[in-house]
Amino acid sequence: MKPFDEVRESLLRAGVAPRHVRRFIGELQDHFADLTAEERHRGRSREDAQSAALSRLGRPDVLAKALLGQRHFQSWCGRAPGVAFGVMPLAALGAIYLIACSVLWFGWRVFLPGTETPFIPVNGFAAIYFGAGRFLYYAAPILVGWSVGLIAARQRSTARWPILAFAFAAFLGSVAQVHADGPVFASGAGSISMSLNLGDPFSSLRHSCILFAIAALPYLAWLVHKAYAASATSGREVD
Repeated sequence: MKPFDEVRESLLRAGVAPRHVRRFIGELQDHFADLTAEERHRGRSREDAQSAALSRLGRPDVLAKALLGQRHFQSWCGRAPGVAFGVMPLAALGAIYLIACSVLWFGWRVFLPGTETPFIPVNGFAAIYFGAGRFLYYAAPILVGWSVGLIAARQRSTARWPILAFAFAAFLGSVAQVHADGPVFASGAGSISMSLNLGDPFSSLRHSCILFAIAALPYLAWLVHKAYAASATSGREVD
């Protein structure tokens, strides 16, 4: 039912967590079904019964007020957008980089013991193993961006927050660089570290723009779809 869609959208835009919205809409739908059944028992047609049931439920904006203003119903996106779209994406990006570096270090010890660097040609299963680590490293900002876009779309967050998260992840992805230091002793193990390489700003900017475009594309496509759907709906209402 369209009135419930309006309630859902208004609650999500206000920062109410999706799980609470789903439960609230489910309760409204159950109540609406009960009221519709009562009106049908009184002899109304299906359309008239639904209209009467909606009238008894109340206006969508009044229904939405039942959850608005209650902080414990707010999601992190609505309660602390700076944390949701700043700190958490940074932590997720760091975690993926940590996993990628751990994969590289472990593969170095297992497949290339005694070598000065793991960045040498390999074959067979070792190539697949190191390829998985490289994929995590290069795809980390894109994976974080897609996750941010999904969360922002589900929560109907203001576009500026996910866009800032895309830009931040893309910048870090363009300047992050892995280093491998060979073992000090022959029987020892080398070390893997990361740093930010700001040596070539033009190359970093180009790389950052590419990462931003790929990371933000699904979310931007969703925004265009929502705008098109809204304009189509308003056009039908005018007609």
